[in-house]
Amino acid sequence: MRIKTDMKQLLVLMMTVLFLGACSDKDAINEYDKPALHWYENIVKEVANINLDRADNLYISLKSEHARSPLLPTATMLLANAHMEDQAYIMADYYLDEYLKKYAAGSRVEQAKFLKIKAAFLGIKDVNKEQKLMMDTLLEVEKFVKVYPNSIYLPVVSTVKVRLHMSQYLLNQNVASLYDRLGKDKAAEIYNNKNAHSPLNMADIKAPEIGFVDAILK
Repeated sequence: MRIKTDMKQLLVLMMTVLFLGACSDKDAINEYDKPALHWYENIVKEVANINLDRADNLYISLKSEHARSPLLPTATMLLANAHMEDQAYIMADYYLDEYLKKYAAGSRVEQAKFLKIKAAFLGIKDVNKEQKLMMDTLLEVEKFVKVYPNSIYLPVVSTVKVRLHMSQYLLNQNVASLYDRLGKDKAAEIYNNKNAHSPLNMADIKAPEIGFVDAILK
């Protein structure tokens, strides 16, 4: 009798697990073929809850099921800004690229390009390791200033430009000093010459008391 009881309990347990699994599968399947507004509202909800991984997945569903939805541009920019607030600058840049390629027009192009510069700038954490990103960002800044000379974002972009030049100047100075200490005069001269052609000079720069990268990027 005990064996029969144990077998019966085991059977009930197995049936319960299978039932719950089936319910979970059913719930997952029910998350397909939803209206665009359903996906969008849930994206907004997850962004508000700072659950950006979930929001990203919902965005994929919105984009897959409703590629022509007028809600997509807003959702794309929403996630770009949300990831920037979360300091996930690579993800922010991804959404901004998506926005520029598919949805931006008129002043929205200018705004998205500005946000890309902002994301790239804030994403520079170590100029020693991210010199290419820094130089690429400077190039984008130069393009932006040329294309949008009267932009409302120009004061911020100009500040970014100066700070990037300051970072480059101090980096060159540090490298030149290192080569001087090592007795490599020619190598030091190369970096000193770079600073000689910089739009800044040392009189423009106050050496920070804390780490120079942290000071400049703040």
